[in-house]
Amino acid sequence: MEGAMLIAFDSTQQALRAEMLLEYADIEIDLFPTPKEITAGCALSIQFPPGALKDVQEIIRQEHVEIRGIFALDNNMRYIGIEE
Repeated sequence: MEGAMLIAFDSTQQALRAEMLLEYADIEIDLFPTPKEITAGCALSIQFPPGALKDVQEIIRQEHVEIRGIFALDNNMRYIGIEE
């Protein structure tokens, strides 16, 4: 997914719950191993396109999904936190 953003979680339960909610909302996502540079309690993350950021944030907020943070790739291909 070109320029993908990433949601990291502290629990697998929250990752799977978010996957279900985002798929139900027809947001293009991929379950993805959490990159080593992101400290999280769960080995699963969700990638999504940058254009879906507002929708993703709204779903997470409305449904009270517990996340570690939302991350984007910088110009050096490192993940930086945009929301925690």
